[in-house]
Amino acid sequence: MPRYCVFCNIVAGNEPANVIYEDDQFIVIQNVLRWVPIMLLAMTKEHKTQAELWAEHIGDVGRIAAEIGPQYCPGGFRVLSNFGYDAMQSQEHGHLHIVGGTHLGPYA
Repeated sequence: MPRYCVFCNIVAGNEPANVIYEDDQFIVIQNVLRWVPIMLLAMTKEHKTQAELWAEHIGDVGRIAAEIGPQYCPGGFRVLSNFGYDAMQSQEHGHLHIVGGTHLGPYA
């Protein structure tokens, strides 16, 4: 684990979060950022990089996102993943964004 990881601290119960889903390996939380009405983050509880998340767990975390998305965004949603600074990845702990709640428009 890096010297400080907000997601690891949320998993450990040391930081508050609105938990949407949780099992032994994965957690989905509501993002504190509100760029769109619904912005959820799906991740492993164990600290993984974005590349490790995709290489080792994308099937499971993708399944969870596909189950939760329609519950919170019945009109449709996107699943996004940022890799690196230029893509605006702000947390080292790998995660998927589940975004929706409004018409999202075309891709950037």
